[in-house]
Amino acid sequence: MLHRHLAGISHWIGTALSAVPSQCAVCHAWPARRICEACATRFAQPQPRCQTCALPVSAGIARCGQCLLDPPPLDACVAAVGYGYPWAQALADFKFRADPGWAPPLATLLRSTPWVEPAIEAADYLVSVPLSRERLQTRGFNQAALLARALSPAKADGATLLRTRATEAQSSLPRKDRLRNLRGAFALEPARSARVAGRRIVLVDDVMTTGATLHAAARVLREAGAAHITALVVARTDAH
Repeated sequence: MLHRHLAGISHWIGTALSAVPSQCAVCHAWPARRICEACATRFAQPQPRCQTCALPVSAGIARCGQCLLDPPPLDACVAAVGYGYPWAQALADFKFRADPGWAPPLATLLRSTPWVEPAIEAADYLVSVPLSRERLQTRGFNQAALLARALSPAKADGATLLRTRATEAQSSLPRKDRLRNLRGAFALEPARSARVAGRRIVLVDDVMTTGATLHAAARVLREAGAAHITALVVARTDAH
C-alpha cells in the first residue's frame, strides 16, 4: 500500500511539473519542454540497433553476433538513445535527484522511437521492472513504473512483477556477478500470476547495461507463460 501511495504521489508531481514552462535542460532555451525539439532532434538520432539487445549494429543487420550465439529471453528490445550526453545526466536527475518530472518527456522520447508505438499497441500489459522495498523507500518512487504510466496509463502494471529481495547495486558489478546477484530476485505476485499466461508483455526500464536485470525479469515472465516479451528502455550503453 505504501509503495502504491508513493508511486501515486510521484506520478502526480511528475505530471504537474511537466505542464509548467521551463528551460530546456540542454540548451537552456526558454520557455521550452525539458528537452526542446531542436535538442531532441540533435541528440536522439535513430540508429540501427540489434532487435533483441538494442546494441548498435551496422545498417541492414537485424541481430548482433552475441544474440545469434546466445539468444536472450526477450523477443525484442528497443532503446530510444545511447547512454551518453545529455541523456545520462537526465536519467541521473530522474533517479538519484528525486525529479519525477522527467518521466513524461522521457516517455515522449521513447514513444517517438521506431517500433515503440506498435509494441505498446500490441501489448496486453506494460510491466515495470520493480525496485526492492528498501530502494523504493529511499528513492520515493520507481522510475520504471513512472515511465510505464506515462507511456500507457491503461496498460501500466506495477504490481504483477515483484522484487523479492534487495540486491547489490548492479552498476558496480561485472556481467557475471550481475547475473549471480539477480538470481531469485524477481517473482510474480501469486494472485496475479495467471494473467501473464498467453499475454504479450512489454517490460519497461530506464537504462539497459548488460541486460542482466531485464533478462532475469523476462525469465520469470516466460516461466509463467508469457507469449511475447519486448523490453523498452530509454537508454542503452554501447557495450556488453
